[in-house]
Amino acid sequence: MTDLGPAAWPPAPTRTERLVLRESEARDRAAFIELFASPEVGTYIGGPRPRDELERAVPEVPGRRPGLFVIDLGGSMIGMITLDRRDPKRPGHIRPGAGETELGYMFLPEAWGYGYAAEACAAALGWFADARPGEPVVLCTQTANDRAMRLAAKLGFIEVERFEEYGAEQWFGVRSSATPSG
Repeated sequence: MTDLGPAAWPPAPTRTERLVLRESEARDRAAFIELFASPEVGTYIGGPRPRDELERAVPEVPGRRPGLFVIDLGGSMIGMITLDRRDPKRPGHIRPGAGETELGYMFLPEAWGYGYAAEACAAALGWFADARPGEPVVLCTQTANDRAMRLAAKLGFIEVERFEEYGAEQWFGVRSSATPSG
């Protein structure tokens, strides 16, 4: 996300009960490579990328850009969250001119099933609601991704539409910053 309005990037680390949302550091490189090379993580996002390609392509300090939070548990990266502008060429928009902010996230498989994604995404959405009051956030996931569908509902996303993209049915929803999370 390049337009954060009045919000400075990077923000101070955001702490939750168990996690820290922070800017990327060099020590996160191996976890970034693991995320993108993981067959489990890649299931609903087009498959894993070859590890040797990632070793060459991932910079020393990966993911250091506005809108990307590293999710840290006990000093180690377990995942990442992005708040980016949704590509206007893709289907699924709530505004005529597009430009919506879209929530994205990926967690290492060993971090699945502990509620970390819900905790971290709720914190990132809270940060965003403070930085951009009243600005809606959208989310798109494959309907076949049961975990992501449950998380979208838990975070307060409401279905706008479904469409076919990447050879699968996609669920597209919106969350108003006024929507309570829980």
